[in-house]
Amino acid sequence: MTRWIKHCQAALLALSWVAAYAASAQLDSDLLHSKPEKSVLDDPLGGIVVNRTVTVLGNDFYRYFARAWREKDGDHRYSISVYERPSARWGSEIWVQYRQGRVFHMFLSPARQAAKEIGEQAAELVYENVVNSDIQRMLVQSQDLGEEEL
Repeated sequence: MTRWIKHCQAALLALSWVAAYAASAQLDSDLLHSKPEKSVLDDPLGGIVVNRTVTVLGNDFYRYFARAWREKDGDHRYSISVYERPSARWGSEIWVQYRQGRVFHMFLSPARQAAKEIGEQAAELVYENVVNSDIQRMLVQSQDLGEEEL
C-alpha cells in the first residue's frame, strides 16, 4: 500500500511540473504577442471618431463609416470628426475633418440605402487622405509655416 502511495505522489509531482511548464509557455507566448505598453506621453484620445451628425441619415453614415474606419485604423492612431449639415434641397452635406482640415466632403441624397456603401467607401478615401497628409507633414519642414498651415 505504501508503494502505491509513493507512485501516486510521484505521478502528482510529474503532473504539477508539466502544468507549471505549460503555464509558463503560455505566459511567454502571451508576452510575445501582446501589444507594447503605452507611454504616459502618448495621446490618450488617439483613435477617436467623433460623431457630429444631426439626422438619422447622418447617423447611419457615421455608423457604417466608423465600423469601416476601425478596421482600417487598427492601431487607433488617428482621431477624426464626422460632421453633417442637413439641407432640404440637397440632402445632407457630410464632411470628415482631420487636424482641422477636410479630408472628405460629399452631399448624401435622402435615400438611406446608400449610406452603408458610401460610408465604407468614404472610410477608404479618408484613410488614404489622412496617411498622405501625415506623410506630407513629416516631409515638409518650413521655418515660415507651422504644422497647421501646410
